[in-house]
Amino acid sequence: MEFGYFHYPLPANEPVLSYAPGSPERKRLKEVLAELKQEKADVPMYIGGLEVRTNKKEKMHPPHEIKHVLGHYHTGEEKHVKQAIEAALAARESWGAMSWESRAHIFLKAADLIATKYRPYMNGTTMLGQSKNAYQAEIDSACELIDFLRFNVHFLSEIYRQQPVSASGVHNRMEYRPLEGFVLAVTPFNFTAIGGNLPTSAAMCGNVVVWKPAHTQVYSAQMFMRILKEAGLPDGVINLIYVDGPTLGNVCFNHPDFAGVHFTGSTGVFNTMWETIGKNMHTYRSYPRIVGETGGKDFVLAHKSADVDLLVTALLRGAFEYQGQKCSAASRAYIPSNLAEDVKKKLIAGIESFSMGTVENFSNFINAVIDEKSFNKIESYIEKAKNDPKAVIWAGGKCDKTNGYFVQPTVIEAKDPMYVTMCEEIFGPVLTVYVYNADKFEDTLELVNKTSPYALTGSIIAQDRAAVQQATVKLRHAAGNFYINDKPTGAIVGQQPFGGARASGTNDKAGSILNLYRWLSARTIKETFNAPVDYRYPFMAEE
Repeated sequence: MEFGYFHYPLPANEPVLSYAPGSPERKRLKEVLAELKQEKADVPMYIGGLEVRTNKKEKMHPPHEIKHVLGHYHTGEEKHVKQAIEAALAARESWGAMSWESRAHIFLKAADLIATKYRPYMNGTTMLGQSKNAYQAEIDSACELIDFLRFNVHFLSEIYRQQPVSASGVHNRMEYRPLEGFVLAVTPFNFTAIGGNLPTSAAMCGNVVVWKPAHTQVYSAQMFMRILKEAGLPDGVINLIYVDGPTLGNVCFNHPDFAGVHFTGSTGVFNTMWETIGKNMHTYRSYPRIVGETGGKDFVLAHKSADVDLLVTALLRGAFEYQGQKCSAASRAYIPSNLAEDVKKKLIAGIESFSMGTVENFSNFINAVIDEKSFNKIESYIEKAKNDPKAVIWAGGKCDKTNGYFVQPTVIEAKDPMYVTMCEEIFGPVLTVYVYNADKFEDTLELVNKTSPYALTGSIIAQDRAAVQQATVKLRHAAGNFYINDKPTGAIVGQQPFGGARASGTNDKAGSILNLYRWLSARTIKETFNAPVDYRYPFMAEE
């Protein structure tokens, strides 16, 4: 029984620690990295109150040190998906009935646990499992994940506070119910915070969840799951399983209690999900919510008035931080002819100054790409460009998977603005530039808008305000997150709600109030205090 309205004010973003030499956080993180490397983790699935181990175990390797084994995780099959759904549905009634402040405090406690004693463990598992350097891990698996949890509690309390008006003699109220069934969360390798947010945002709203992370993110996913359990998350509310996509879809998308999917991944997979759900509509108890953030072919457009150093830094960071494996990474750039030579010289110098290697060496700016499949795909694009008269390699181009999946940051100049690497998502440290006639900015705006089916992020670099205004208007639908004089990456929860349209997803803005509405089903309740007792209206009386 609730005896008050519990509101949670807007939080501050979690401060980013520096990990500078001599800092206590750097010392502690290095200790934890050594500890994690010495252990051999045995990672179960979490279904209901059980830790499920199977005879099918997969090794976990750091992408930058493939000969090292971090441990094993236990893979599941169709029966485990069914068990996860059953466990979720069994927990549904009690979870949905739990008071708001009790639900909220589980996630707020999890945020505080990550901010304190588990911070080096969330960062350490992300660094080793996904090959992120200390800073990239800190802004992801610590700060962003903490922010998702705290801000979503605030946003949801704002939603609960929104109530309809009431006329005289009537009281109206709105209930924000969880969906009727279970929610499926399918999360990617590249952000531990996304792995944490997709299941918890739905669960926070009173839903029960089946969570399948990418296999290359299991190491940090299971660490987060353990933190949720320590924070008091009841058994069955979130069920963490490791199965292949077709098996998952075959069970979940044919289940009558399937109520929604929260997805981040490729456009192709999302399209298949949507098509399958559409064909199975006759099966479901309700219309499922379909929420997805998919691919990107994100642009940087420079005007002839651009500051060259600002532009080059935006490209070096935007294209190559976390090896270009961000949905938001700059992968195509449009450089005006008056700046091209200067930009080329400084880009090459910047790339040649990069150090590349393991995450334990904090001086390395670049680490490995996620796995061999990704490595091979990226290498194939680079090799084709080396032998294509329509492309020129400005910098990089070396690939080596002897000890880890290392791809040297690469810049390709495309002689054709519709060259393949200007159009297709590569998801690696490859930036393609097109040099355009500096006096044809308007034509280039049209080119940027039409080149890619995606519309996730993009930026305009210009000192000329008229050019900024022109680009902002013309490219209104070309990016869901648009940046002026900055790189197109690094969205912060509560500051730049993230998501794109077109082939980049449903633009439901993770980390904003908009996303939470998708996991709620409203019920309006009207109570009349003095109801009519005669059907006749005054207009019916005779004069």
